Amino acid sequence: MPRAAPDADQRTANRRRYSENLSHVPYLPGLDGLRALAVIAVIVYHANAEWLSGGFLGVEVFFVISGYLITLLLMDEREGTGRVDLVGFWGRRARRLLPALFTMLFLVLTYTWIFEWSSLGRLRGDFVAGVLYVSNWYQIWTGQAYGSTADFAPLRHLWSLAVEEQYYLIWPLVMLAFLRRHGTRRLGLTARWLAIAAVGITVLTALFTYNGSVGTCDVTPEAYWMIGERCISKPNFLYLSTITRASGLLLGGAMAMMWRPVAIMRGPLRSADRLLDLIAVVGLAIVALLTWQLDFHPSIGTNAFLFRGGFLLAAIATMLLIAAVTHPYTLSSRWLGSRPFVWVGTRSYGLYLYSWPIFEIFRDPTRPGLQPGEFAVAMVLLVIVTELSFVVIERPIRKRQFGRWYRGLRRRRDPVPRMAFNLVALGTVLLLVLGSLFLSLADIQQTQLEAQAAENESSVNDLTELIGGGATTAPVEVPTATTVPASEVSVAGPTTTTTTTTTTTTTTLPPEPISYLAIGDSVMLGAAKTLTERGYYVDAKKSRQMADMVPVVEELVARDLITDTPIVIHLGTNGPISRETLDALLAPLSGFKNILLVNIRANRSWTASNNAILAAKDTPGDNIILVDWATESNNCAGNCFADDGIHLSADGVTFYANMLRAITGR
Repeated sequence: MPRAAPDADQRTANRRRYSENLSHVPYLPGLDGLRALAVIAVIVYHANAEWLSGGFLGVEVFFVISGYLITLLLMDEREGTGRVDLVGFWGRRARRLLPALFTMLFLVLTYTWIFEWSSLGRLRGDFVAGVLYVSNWYQIWTGQAYGSTADFAPLRHLWSLAVEEQYYLIWPLVMLAFLRRHGTRRLGLTARWLAIAAVGITVLTALFTYNGSVGTCDVTPEAYWMIGERCISKPNFLYLSTITRASGLLLGGAMAMMWRPVAIMRGPLRSADRLLDLIAVVGLAIVALLTWQLDFHPSIGTNAFLFRGGFLLAAIATMLLIAAVTHPYTLSSRWLGSRPFVWVGTRSYGLYLYSWPIFEIFRDPTRPGLQPGEFAVAMVLLVIVTELSFVVIERPIRKRQFGRWYRGLRRRRDPVPRMAFNLVALGTVLLLVLGSLFLSLADIQQTQLEAQAAENESSVNDLTELIGGGATTAPVEVPTATTVPASEVSVAGPTTTTTTTTTTTTTTLPPEPISYLAIGDSVMLGAAKTLTERGYYVDAKKSRQMADMVPVVEELVARDLITDTPIVIHLGTNGPISRETLDALLAPLSGFKNILLVNIRANRSWTASNNAILAAKDTPGDNIILVDWATESNNCAGNCFADDGIHLSADGVTFYANMLRAITGR
């Protein structure tokens, strides 16, 4: 499609626009459109990760755009004024970011102490970390798994804002040193080192990554780093830390040093619009493919490419898109600079900020994400809240209009608007004071699942310790001969007396074989106490995957540590299983008569597939008995399940144990 030549007025406007300094940052509506695409991807991912498994890469797009614009703004200020006003820069960032953040925190705090009281104490750390912009490090330290839907966690998305704010604090100081040494004309040399640093971060991330399923620290210790007695999840650290996520920010900064819109329009690239549109298509295709193919699910195993170049490739593709949308003659800049995209892009910060808490309110814990109807209602509320925040709070404060508006309100003769404003302000302050008081005093309550796990923890065993063997210490009586000294010899003459001396030796005794073995995950863990009382030997742990138990079962059979009694296996709740994994688990048990495979009850994407694989093993004349928990659990009456619809409550424990008793006799 041929490019329409700009008319005379447009050419005159362009000459005036680009006669300023080379680092000048004109308004670039195409970047707002790019922000719109990024925030849409993130919103879809936050609503339901099964709809767009790699939608979180929209955050990486934001990082590159932030690195590009912030670096360009600092260069513009230095070139235009001869200096960089750090206080002014940080003040502008504060006016841009803090009003909406504090509004969101206030709304979340108020909602939580009114409607989610039991979660208030657990919110305290997230709230303080959000105010201080250290949410990413707080989540790493406390082990909050990103993407987990187990609990009400309305502030978990603040990790990315923390990364950006830490960048906004540090990067201007770094740029100040660069600008003093090189000015703005020779920063191309610095860009090279930023690109090398981004590649270096990717290499280190690839070296440290762990791609298997991540259980608890004792189940998969290789997935953690130990700091004292605290387990730090490797996937969580690599995903959340400012260090490992800096590659996009650095590449954005490097591009700003090499691709300045004003400078580009003064050179031969001003006529490269067709080539740049082609480049934009390539960049968009790469980002779209990555968001469709990649995923981040530590509990079931993450796509290996994500930490081995996936983030870097997404950042490079974003750079291609930036090159196109910052050129005024490209179709890319016109399409992404159209009104609908610009409207979404200018509100992208608020859309990101409010979307996660609203989705948390609507989310049904029995399902992994929102359903289409819930999503539609949540989106209506999100748009309303975002627009109100943007028009009433963000834009007036950013443009310093709020003070003028309030002074005008005070001068009005009609007292009603002034009284209404004062009432709203008073109510807001009252809610904030009450919420802060309740937040500071609230106890950190265990969730239902945590309390259940703690109650059953003493009733479970660890098969890995059993197969590790152990030394048993036992007293052994050893007879010794003792000659009586001459001074103690009787008339009858010297004699030799035999005495008994008790010594302690260490003898390795084999463990006793196990009867009624039960192996499971957190569902079985909820019934561990009852099963143990009924004579089962239970080894059940949270986040356990079937593959984790294959070598354990092989070793148990090799050491003859299982008797020929029913063996109960309930695995598959936490992630997909394969036929190969199930075959490997059952192969050592082929000589045993009664293997009970309990299928799963969970509203997860892998449930149907897992249950089909388990059902295929239930063949006539075989040693496998399928226990149809997915169906039988629907017959449980009373308080059977936790809020997630998966884990057991009091009546569910009894029903579960009785279901097994009907087959095993225990």
